[in-house]
Amino acid sequence: MKDKHLTYAESGVDIEKEEVTIKALTKGMDYKREGLGAPLTGIGHYAGLIDFGEYALALATDGVGSKVLIANEMKRWNTVGIDCIAMNVNDLLAIGAEPISFVDYLALEKHDEDFAAQIGEGLRKGAEISRMSIVGGETATLPDIINGFDLAGTCLGMVRKENIITGEKVQLGDAIVGIPADSVHSNGYTLVRNIMEQSSYSYHDKFPYNESTTIGDELLIPTRIYMEVLDVIKECDVHGLAHITGSGLLKLKRVTSLGFDFYDPIEPNDIFKFLQEEGNVDDFEMYKTFNMGMGFVIILPQDQAEKAASMTGGKIVGRITEKGIKVGDLVMVE
Repeated sequence: MKDKHLTYAESGVDIEKEEVTIKALTKGMDYKREGLGAPLTGIGHYAGLIDFGEYALALATDGVGSKVLIANEMKRWNTVGIDCIAMNVNDLLAIGAEPISFVDYLALEKHDEDFAAQIGEGLRKGAEISRMSIVGGETATLPDIINGFDLAGTCLGMVRKENIITGEKVQLGDAIVGIPADSVHSNGYTLVRNIMEQSSYSYHDKFPYNESTTIGDELLIPTRIYMEVLDVIKECDVHGLAHITGSGLLKLKRVTSLGFDFYDPIEPNDIFKFLQEEGNVDDFEMYKTFNMGMGFVIILPQDQAEKAASMTGGKIVGRITEKGIKVGDLVMVE
């Protein structure tokens, strides 16, 4: 197996084809409401913004993805609710919005009281970390469609119009502050599962880099919620923000057409080292698929970078350049 380099596309998720599908889905969405509720951004940024007087309301929707299959294997579901909320909240934070409320969607093959209680435990914890309320949701029993369960949600946030951060202020020479990720977050799990299926290890085996835990439990560490970013926005002149999710660093082009030079990247978590070795995955594929230890990025003037790093437990990882995306000697985009 290690003679072959495993990829996300060959595992079943082709990022380039996904982009084509998204374009086909959204190309006819040209109706725009006017007045209160009118869109302030186009489709394609981390979150959508709509006019609400002196404020903009922000909306994001996302799910846990195939990480739920590992939760099923481990029979432990009390963290995936945190993932569900985190993947939404972090996208709101990436445009400077504060999360205020959430609704969830749980699709089930069958009902189980203990399972439901664990899902609720994670959702409650995620909402508490995010300082927001869960105001409703939907539970659907779909035995003809769902094998197991699927969990997704939608988050509502708000931001004063003058405080919206979409990246247009990013300029050459700005510093890039990276905030460490706690885990794989909730992206790339189709590749993770492919690696594990072809590995000699099982999810229940001891994690080679830390034998006090299992591989499955390491993979279920919930997504970090980066609420401290709001404090940085209040105290620093933030030019751009990015949540490092699916497509890894490639989605940085949502923020600016300028380039990114990560000359001192955050050391990847041990789980990434394990996955890369077991799947014989090359560096480009790893950084294209996973967060590789850096879950969030703040772009701001050089003279404020140390302060932002101190406030978030992060560090200065790079600077804004004319073009491309580089991680050390690895060129992601020319």
